[in-house]
Amino acid sequence: MIAHAGEDAGLGRVYDRRLVARLWPYAAPYRRVLAASAALLPLVAAVDLVGPYLVKVAIDDHITRGDWAGLWGVAALLALTLVVQYALRFLTTYLTVGTGHRVVHDLRQALFAHVQTLPASFFDRTPVGRLMTRVLSDVEAIGEVFASGIVAIFGDVLTLGGVVVVMLLLDWRLALVAFAAVPILFAVAAHFRSRAREAYREVRNRIARLNAYLQESLLGVTVVQLFGQEARHAAEFGRLNEGHRQAVFRRMRYDALLYAGVEVIGSVAIAGLIWWGGGEILAGTLTFGVLVAFMEYTHRFFLPIRDLSAKYTVMQSAMVAAERIFGLFDTPVTITSPPAPYRPPRRPSGAPERRADDQLEVGTGATTPALEFRDVWFRYEPVSGTGGAGRREAPWVLQGLSFRVAPGERVAVVGATGAGKTTLARLLTRAYDVERGAVLVDGVDVRAWELVSLRRRVGLVLQDVVVFSGTVAENLALGDTGVERWVLEAAARAAHVEAFVRSLPAGYDEVIRERGANLSHGQRQLLAVARALVYNPPVLVLDEATSSVDPETEVLLQDALDQLLEGRTSVVIAHRLSTVERAARVLVLHRGRLHEDGSHETLLRQGGLYATLHALALGRDALAPRASL
Repeated sequence: MIAHAGEDAGLGRVYDRRLVARLWPYAAPYRRVLAASAALLPLVAAVDLVGPYLVKVAIDDHITRGDWAGLWGVAALLALTLVVQYALRFLTTYLTVGTGHRVVHDLRQALFAHVQTLPASFFDRTPVGRLMTRVLSDVEAIGEVFASGIVAIFGDVLTLGGVVVVMLLLDWRLALVAFAAVPILFAVAAHFRSRAREAYREVRNRIARLNAYLQESLLGVTVVQLFGQEARHAAEFGRLNEGHRQAVFRRMRYDALLYAGVEVIGSVAIAGLIWWGGGEILAGTLTFGVLVAFMEYTHRFFLPIRDLSAKYTVMQSAMVAAERIFGLFDTPVTITSPPAPYRPPRRPSGAPERRADDQLEVGTGATTPALEFRDVWFRYEPVSGTGGAGRREAPWVLQGLSFRVAPGERVAVVGATGAGKTTLARLLTRAYDVERGAVLVDGVDVRAWELVSLRRRVGLVLQDVVVFSGTVAENLALGDTGVERWVLEAAARAAHVEAFVRSLPAGYDEVIRERGANLSHGQRQLLAVARALVYNPPVLVLDEATSSVDPETEVLLQDALDQLLEGRTSVVIAHRLSTVERAARVLVLHRGRLHEDGSHETLLRQGGLYATLHALALGRDALAPRASL
């Protein structure tokens, strides 16, 4: 089930030098800020050690002697020490937390950019919710390393060292009494930390499952409501949510036990100091001020250890998150431009996009096809299993497919579901690479093209139109700020979009809600056609762009498509009879092979598979106003 797809195995250790080394390039631009905060830490530790000693001086040199005038000076010095201490702590916290947020920003930006370059096959097998966990929560966990992790641990270590030195200098025997609890402390910490490690991993797994299921359920909420499955989905979400809650509680239990254990051991050490120090005071070998200072120093000794326990959990969470993030970074980008990519010749500034009459210029000569499939064999990634005998190969989607499309020619592709029609579009834009054979655009293998140039060359209009949150104008231009408004308006008029755009309260500046919720399906498809007109690619592939619309919208859409396809090389994956009949040629796919190739009239006369499909469509036409092929 998809809810389990976010689970990972083989997570890293509590501290992995390799992962920290990989994180360093993201922190390196801010090394001066980190160095400044690290330089302040010894000052913070030193100032922190002054307070208890001043208390000792106040008691032994002034309070016990009744020197109230001298006590005012010590109190003022102690107050100044506290002000300096808090100012230094504020500055170090501000610097480290700010650095953490900058690192999170850069890391998240780099991770998102990497995810956008991953091949389509990666998204076929990876739930979106899992990716959201990586880009959002896991990156945030790494930011905590800088906010309250490595730099703060360095400060705690300095404080511990300073406390040990001062306590030994004041009274080494009393210091040994306080330090006697340290072995017990480390034993307790080691016991709980080994269990906390697995608890943190489980929390990360659970939140990934929860995000994946939530994303899938929200995208399909209308289907869930249609079939009355709200209760079942709520129960399944509740099961996953309860699993996450239990995992968080287990982690919190270990954190609380570790924290409480440090507090108890620290209190036992204080009790030991009172017992031993009280005897020394009665014997006249120890002053009361030294005992009070020792109690303060003992508190400062155990406080960093307690904080180290909390920071341990931060580091544990960060290492788990880093393991996942760099696992995503290590996912290979298999679809890339070659070292010396092919780019089509640039046209003079202001010249129109290439149309049918000038596409013959590219390639080896006038006979160079605009598109060509040359003995193409393709299958999607293997399914099931993790390798070896458990790995089952996926079936071939295309088997030895070969055909050519001349410049300016309009070709329709028909066939039963699963015949490989949509796969043609994906291979032309190089969303996937063929396993054998070659796909050529303008006589050049698509694997030799620069990816950006190829996808500017071959446009794709899908059946399921993707509409982004933003204004109508931004959706038409796809964020390209260089497109002038008159170009958008001309494309909208040609695609019959302008009427409904003008009816919107803000016109082209109207905000489209998520997934185009405030537009009808037909309006979204018309918007996709207008977007293609703005984009204006010389080669266009339409993947069932006229399906699932009402008859009135189909008339508008078909007219818009006629304008869009005029003079262009086009491959139209079609079900509509009207679309197929407008094509110069019809390619009939059957089980991944080219079964028939010819004009609409020729294929009907042959009485083959296309004629059968056409007859079935005409039979449906008697029951519906529009037939599909």
